[in-house]
Amino acid sequence: MNYITSTELRTKTTELVEKLEAGEEVRLLHRSKVLGTIRPEHMDKKPLKTIEDTQKFFKDMRAIAKKVGKYTKSQRDVNYKKHMETKYGKFVF
Repeated sequence: MNYITSTELRTKTTELVEKLEAGEEVRLLHRSKVLGTIRPEHMDKKPLKTIEDTQKFFKDMRAIAKKVGKYTKSQRDVNYKKHMETKYGKFVF
């Protein structure tokens, strides 16, 4: 297990990035105490090689877009007014 101190974060960022790209975990030390572990974010996604994969990807993206939906202008205005009232108080607008 590799260690890096909080002061070394500023000076050894390239080494930290190289270790994360290699798939290693790094423990963060601050004043001789372990604060946590920095782990790499693994991307296990395969590239789209065939037309069928690409079509499936776009089909899935369309399904996600339908679930999210779109706001109408009136709904955006209602949400904006509600946000402004909570932020600045009632009767601002």
